[in-house]
Amino acid sequence: MSLASAWSVALIGLEGRIVEIEAHIGSGLPRTVLVGLPDTALYESRDRCKAAIGNTGRQWPDHLVTINLSPASLPKAGSHYDLGIVAAVLAADGAFDPLQLRNTVLIGELGLDGRVRPVRGLLPALLAASQDGFRRAIVPQAQAGEARLVDDLEIFGFASLAQLIAFLRNEPIPDDPRRDDHDRDARPVVDRRELDLAEVAGQLDAKWALEVAAAGRHHLLFTGPPGVGKTMLAERLPGLLPDLGVAEALEVSAIHSLAGFALEDGLITRPPYSAPHHSASVPSMVGGGSRVARPGAISRAHRGVLFLDEAPEFGSRVLEALRTPLESGVVAIGRSESEARYPARFQLVLAANPCPCGNAGTVGAHCECTPMAVRRYGEKLSGPIRDRIDVVQPMLPMTKSYLTEALGRVESTAVVAARVAEAQERQRHRLLGTGWQSNSEVPGSYLRRRLPLPDGIEMLDGAVAAGRISPRGVDKTLRLAWTICDLAGLARPGRQELSTALAMRRGVQGRRIDVKAG
Repeated sequence: MSLASAWSVALIGLEGRIVEIEAHIGSGLPRTVLVGLPDTALYESRDRCKAAIGNTGRQWPDHLVTINLSPASLPKAGSHYDLGIVAAVLAADGAFDPLQLRNTVLIGELGLDGRVRPVRGLLPALLAASQDGFRRAIVPQAQAGEARLVDDLEIFGFASLAQLIAFLRNEPIPDDPRRDDHDRDARPVVDRRELDLAEVAGQLDAKWALEVAAAGRHHLLFTGPPGVGKTMLAERLPGLLPDLGVAEALEVSAIHSLAGFALEDGLITRPPYSAPHHSASVPSMVGGGSRVARPGAISRAHRGVLFLDEAPEFGSRVLEALRTPLESGVVAIGRSESEARYPARFQLVLAANPCPCGNAGTVGAHCECTPMAVRRYGEKLSGPIRDRIDVVQPMLPMTKSYLTEALGRVESTAVVAARVAEAQERQRHRLLGTGWQSNSEVPGSYLRRRLPLPDGIEMLDGAVAAGRISPRGVDKTLRLAWTICDLAGLARPGRQELSTALAMRRGVQGRRIDVKAG
């Protein structure tokens, strides 16, 4: 009888927990018992591991093999425990010294032929292992680059089980003639392309609204008939945002690793962009799964942009599910055995037509919808969702004279992004020591008590009294005023900035305030 242990990682959301894999070979009828709350994929690892060992030229122990995943009360899911299970069983069977597994985590799925295949969530798992004091990791060769993003771990990548066994036996590592290109290509790659704002003709007012939204990380709603450029502008918003910091890049990359994206090009250093189709379900949007919840579209847009094109076409339950994450920046997905928490501090951009046919209120176009149909279409975006939107920007088709004038005032993404960066630097300087990075994060109490109120504050009192904005809308208007002030290079917002912010908040086009020096 013999006993050996290996170590892997269980993920609950982005939180990793070290799992000790104990293998005991004892007397009894030949069979394999796997305990410790495994899910279906993990329970099937017994058969995968047996076949992989057999096709590597070795034999699974012909005794009673008991495999325990500890802590036993923690739910465990996924196929990434395969390498740890095989290593623990072989060490218990005397194939190599069990001390070789000390201070080492093993993560990877095994094919029946012994190939080591990529898995989801490698980066957050290794970050957890590093924080827990482990200093060595064995991973699939296809994901060695992703694993090396964790600085404190010595990484060993293997393409086959035969290579792993040779390594643990201190023998020369054999070449593996089989290629893992199929496994690598099967994983989606993060789209790192960025589009140029200069490609959008005209729509100067909408571009100004986009610049304000980027500078303060405000939520934005574009409304207008089809073909006026709503989607084109939304797609160019990530290019106006600055690079992610190191901690932000690690967090965003960990989410995408857990979602199954390949990180072959290194950390994700640019704000991500997620644009789910309007047929998306609630679990695909906020995250979900049968036992262990996976991140949804809003978490994949963390520190970036979530764009909902044709927003009224989304299901009402999908839209209403955004209400809490928009305020808290976190989504908590509860299951009977655990609760997964994912960060979801995204910038929401919505695009909507004015009616089902798209022509209501458009000069020169004929709307075929009844007044009731137009009203019902607009009501698909509920009041609570609209109240969480900072900027409402109506868009109309451009006339020939306006387009001719606008074509002479084309600005590239780089030019606008430079102004956005300056405005965000002013915000960071003003908010230094508070933990907040942008105006959209500042609580209302801090806006009203710690920062100077703009001139003309009575305008907000009148708007509240008339029911045009809510108390939440007051705080959002003040945040907008500060962002406009930062873009203009002013020390504090005045009556003009507040008036412009109130107009943008209500969907009435506010006059652009030119950037000033200083």
